[in-house]
Amino acid sequence: MGFRPFLRLEELAPDVALIQALKERWDPECHAFLFPWGHMIPTLEDVVRITGLRIDGQAVTGVTYTSYQELVERLLGLEVRGERSSLVQRTALQASLGVANARHRTGEGQADYMARLTEDARAVLAEGEGEAADRDLRRFLILVIGKLILGTRGDPVSCRCLPLLEDLSSLGSYAWGAALLAHLFDSLGTSSRETGVAGFFPLLQVWAYYHLPSLGRGVARRRSAVPLLQRWRFCRDERSLRRQVTLIHDSLDTIPFSHVQWTPYVGENDAAQPWVERGHPYFGRDIWLHCFNTVVPLHHRLVARTLGLHQAVAEFPTQQRAWERPGRSFRGIQLVTDWMVRVREQLDDWEQRGKEVVSEVTSDEDYFRAYAQRYGAQVYKGTQRPLDPEGRIASLEGILHTTIQQRDDLQAVVDQLRAELDRAQQMVGGASSSREDPGRSVLEGQLASAVARAEDAFAQLQEWELELRNALARTTTLEAEMAELRLCPETAEATRHRYELLRSEMKGLQRALALVGRSRSAARRSGIPSSSAGHYLTGSSGWRRNEEEARRRERAPEGSETGPRAMAPPSPRPLEGTGDSG
Repeated sequence: MGFRPFLRLEELAPDVALIQALKERWDPECHAFLFPWGHMIPTLEDVVRITGLRIDGQAVTGVTYTSYQELVERLLGLEVRGERSSLVQRTALQASLGVANARHRTGEGQADYMARLTEDARAVLAEGEGEAADRDLRRFLILVIGKLILGTRGDPVSCRCLPLLEDLSSLGSYAWGAALLAHLFDSLGTSSRETGVAGFFPLLQVWAYYHLPSLGRGVARRRSAVPLLQRWRFCRDERSLRRQVTLIHDSLDTIPFSHVQWTPYVGENDAAQPWVERGHPYFGRDIWLHCFNTVVPLHHRLVARTLGLHQAVAEFPTQQRAWERPGRSFRGIQLVTDWMVRVREQLDDWEQRGKEVVSEVTSDEDYFRAYAQRYGAQVYKGTQRPLDPEGRIASLEGILHTTIQQRDDLQAVVDQLRAELDRAQQMVGGASSSREDPGRSVLEGQLASAVARAEDAFAQLQEWELELRNALARTTTLEAEMAELRLCPETAEATRHRYELLRSEMKGLQRALALVGRSRSAARRSGIPSSSAGHYLTGSSGWRRNEEEARRRERAPEGSETGPRAMAPPSPRPLEGTGDSG
């Protein structure tokens, strides 16, 4: 039915502080977390790898009703809480399965706990096949789906998906993992004053353990277990909840950008996880997620870095109006609604697997500038962060981070080109003269030119990095001084004058950085600097041809006609009276 890997997951203790801190960073307009280094979003790849739930197949959607009493009585043999309700009491559902007392007893191990529940259930559940067995299976599945995958706050269990359980043979064809993610997005969008989230919270915890390891909230246990949730346990913290939340925000505001793991699953053995292989066509796509009346977009284009790409400037989503396409769940359902008709456009998007995310930019700089301008101080929640009301510091930090990445990439290119040059010089040195092997000497000259160009670009990046570090330090100082002056009485003429001087210096600093940034953008458009060794050799048009020709000559045996042939000298004429002529 598609639930086997999920049902094998072991219990993960909730990290309430981490979940609350993440929730306070959630932006319901773009359905993403807002951090100093940019947007972050749990994706469909995260869901299938962490939970093992299916993310491909049919959308979890259909008809919602004003009352589920008839369905619940017919399929479950139970009653709903009210006439216009889709909720069933959890205790009644568990009692019907023979596990009314499902809590751990003091000192009871996991094995003993499971053995006790199994024995209790066997005493109640129907044996063999038939309607009674199907009813028991539906009761169990509605408990799993309504309390874990699409969990609600409080004790009752939602039966909204019960119509999909009528035909048990088709249950495994639905994308329950995508429904889980839609439900989680909707829950994160509720007021931050509500602690916790409805839905499968362990997904958020393990997602943070992988992408934000510097927080140190999780402890690895079984490194080869799958799904990936099996590999972690919560590192308990005895401090108060509010103190933990504050410390997490402080950590989020001070984590070096390079410590964020954008692609933590590189090297995973997907062949051992068939549910992951089936989900590959849905990785890296902008797509609408469906869970009946919850219809939300997954803006994967905002996190292109999870695909190993540079982040391009994207249009940041804003809160949609009631007459536009649905951007979050529809609340207050009062009528019978067929969501396959109501959101036909979004359902077509799911069936067509959304839109692939691509990025051709070579740097994150423009994105960091736009992000800081759009969100400003909204991304800062901790107490250790320098005051940054307009996001200037965050923008400089992001640009500095991407510059350091480019510098490291270019250093690798320089090292590669130097090694090629050394090899070419050894090849030329082995020849008796450059006249005997002109191709090798030409190759040496081309490589020397390429090394010089790459070293020149590397030096430019080092200069830009130093300028950015100085600008970041000065901007931080200016922001602090301006913040202090804002607290002074506005009637003080000297204070106003000093404040205007600081503002003028800040604007001048921004203009200077913008000019340098534009010149660097123009250089990138012309191809300098580049993190590809081939780029620096492109200026020498025949470098590849000369290198291949040199290798062919080196491999060819003496007298072979392999490679370009030179005109052979005329053979000496035999002297008259000699030879075999008769």
